[in-house]
Amino acid sequence: MRIDMHVHIGYALGWDMTEDMVLQSMEKYNIDFSIVSNTESVKYDHDFKEVPKEMQHTQIESLKRSIDFARRFPDKIGVMPWIRPESERLSKEFKEYIIDNLDIIYGIKMHPYHSHLAFDSNNLYEYLDLAEELNLPVLIHTGGCNEASPERVYNMALKYSKVNFIMGHMELGTDNENAINYISKLPNLYGDTAWVPIESVIKAIKTFGSEKILFGSDNPIDGVDTYHHNPKGEPSLYQQYFNDLKDIISKEDYDNIMYKNSIKLFNLNKILKLK
Repeated sequence: MRIDMHVHIGYALGWDMTEDMVLQSMEKYNIDFSIVSNTESVKYDHDFKEVPKEMQHTQIESLKRSIDFARRFPDKIGVMPWIRPESERLSKEFKEYIIDNLDIIYGIKMHPYHSHLAFDSNNLYEYLDLAEELNLPVLIHTGGCNEASPERVYNMALKYSKVNFIMGHMELGTDNENAINYISKLPNLYGDTAWVPIESVIKAIKTFGSEKILFGSDNPIDGVDTYHHNPKGEPSLYQQYFNDLKDIISKEDYDNIMYKNSIKLFNLNKILKLK
């Protein structure tokens, strides 16, 4: 079994990730379940320049598209609302919409880089209060800027000990050691594998065990074949997860990473009819 807990839809910043692309890639690469967030709520581009207002979508607009997708394929697709704490407060409408759809919402997604907002900012408190109230894990992009540092996620994990936090990418673009060190310090800190070399995952297992790493990919950021190759035709590192990693680590560790940890953290037993 394969569960990908870090998947996207949306047209933003040159990305055009459609629902059909997600479904096609899942079918082609044997992904049983994907948890999706909508990138259309990004406010800042890769250079921290504000996206034209006519291209921005409110967090509830983005969530409605994700909900519609999951409603059509509830046995394959779950949702993480993409929040915009840099520019939106937690409105009554947004909160009620989440509560009304909790059967297909499994977490909350925040991107400090494209929000240009530090994850330990006071702006996050009301959203993390909601995560605690509803027992929803929080996925945070880490890497690329100070606002998205593992240390800031650690700070919030200390403050919100009842909320489970997942460091997306385990600090993208680094050797991942800093993120691994922070994850090892708290029981409510996890990491995902999106663009993380398997060597770092092996190091993480040796540091804190396999129970705190979840398979995630950013699919379909490089197209339907994100799991296989990039637009230049170069092999994707996810082929190593599918083909090599299972021969390097134990079956128990491999199964934890590829699906069991996500089943436990996101409470997917009922949806996947597993015990």
